[in-house]
Amino acid sequence: MFANSNYGCPVVDLTLQIAKQFGVPVIILCETSHQIEREGAQTLVFDKGADSVDFALVNRVKPGDIVMTQDYGLASMCLARCAKVLNQNGLEYTADNMDALMLRRYENKKLLRAGKHPKGSAKRSKAQDEAFVATLTNILVTI
Repeated sequence: MFANSNYGCPVVDLTLQIAKQFGVPVIILCETSHQIEREGAQTLVFDKGADSVDFALVNRVKPGDIVMTQDYGLASMCLARCAKVLNQNGLEYTADNMDALMLRRYENKKLLRAGKHPKGSAKRSKAQDEAFVATLTNILVTI
């Protein structure tokens, strides 16, 4: 199981708890400016650079691996490698929802280029943690 923590991952501890229950190893990938070390996980650190962590992850992921990321582009590349991919809020990325998510990312980037800033995320809720736990547990039960 991979956790991409390029910008921090709010579910690292939850991921480790669930992975331990299922006996699944966890690898955290991060860059030098956002290092996350946790007992029970292997941490791989990469030089800071445009998408360096993302490309390192894509080069390592294999069919059947589970990846946690909030990056739609990275999620799409991991799906192409036949991995299961979910975000920190419990959304499982699939071929069915990826086009709409990538369109949303494109539209947000257009707004940013035009000087408009889309509304940021609200404070993390208990419901988001519960959704993440349910989705990850369901994936692990079915593999």
